[in-house]
Amino acid sequence: MEISNLKPLFPDISQDNAPVIIAGPCSAESKEQVIQTADELKQLGVKIFRAGVWKPRTKPGGFEGMGSIALQWLSEVKRSTGMLVATEIASPQHLNEAMEANIDAIWIGARTSANPFAVQEIADAFASMTEEERDSIAVMVKNPVNADLELWIGAMERLYAAGVRRLGAIHRGFSSYGNHIYRNQPEWRIPIEFKRRLPEIPLICDPSHIGGRRDFIAPLSIQALRMNFDGLIIESHCNPDCALSDSAQQITPQELGEILKTINRRGDALSGEILSDLRRQIDEIDDRLIDILSQRMAVAREIGRLKRENDMPVVQPERYNSLIKKRVETAENMNLNPDFMRRILAEIHEESVRQQFDI
Repeated sequence: MEISNLKPLFPDISQDNAPVIIAGPCSAESKEQVIQTADELKQLGVKIFRAGVWKPRTKPGGFEGMGSIALQWLSEVKRSTGMLVATEIASPQHLNEAMEANIDAIWIGARTSANPFAVQEIADAFASMTEEERDSIAVMVKNPVNADLELWIGAMERLYAAGVRRLGAIHRGFSSYGNHIYRNQPEWRIPIEFKRRLPEIPLICDPSHIGGRRDFIAPLSIQALRMNFDGLIIESHCNPDCALSDSAQQITPQELGEILKTINRRGDALSGEILSDLRRQIDEIDDRLIDILSQRMAVAREIGRLKRENDMPVVQPERYNSLIKKRVETAENMNLNPDFMRRILAEIHEESVRQQFDI
């Protein structure tokens, strides 16, 4: 499906090619917290305030948001500051309540965008509205929790087919098993391909959810803007250490102000921050490589024990040749140099043989 002739995501905000900045707490916890944070962000020039009202939690028992009453607090922010207000929805009921509260923008979260049934229900709700009603609210879609570009694009197509024309996308990274440097892996190639295929849709980066840590927000923000993202959505709380959800990835408005100054810098300092972040990624990957190689050699030693007990030869050329052929073909499909892979595999095999002989 071709997605074209979209309307501006935030037509009332003059950006002059500056990045869109959406900021506010992960969750709306109290009227006082919401108003204080909004007032401090307003002083920074932030024009779009975000706060979660309904919070999907991985496990029961966590803070699941204040619910509908918090929409009134967002409406108060809109009246008192003139800022636009945004929140997450996961159902047609959420959508209807948000629109009744005159919320300016909504986003569909990563768990919801991964479910075509849920997205279609929201799309059907939009389809039942008038064009004027649909155009009254900006609709953004976060990438699904898993690294599935087609599922992300499919969610966009469902909303577009329902008549939604103020569409945007949010890249919040992808979940993966195990411990990693980032909470959600950026997998930058996926949003890049998204932008190539759907160039009209503004693409906003969520460094808070990608990094999962305050100190990652600045370098991730810089990297995203250098990659031509259209804006940032950043979690900012007046007292993040006491936040009821995702406290580790929220920053104060004052800290956000420093980041906004940083992303306007150019030159060596900016490049240096990006380089430092990329080096951290390399360090993490290298650590994983070492761990995987250690696991492989442990398996090789077990094979050596079995071969010794059954009087089998350590080197089996036929299996080795077959293995090399398959691995090199796989590597080529992933754009790795085949000669490089042959050398790497030969070294790994030689060390495996040595470990087996030691047994």
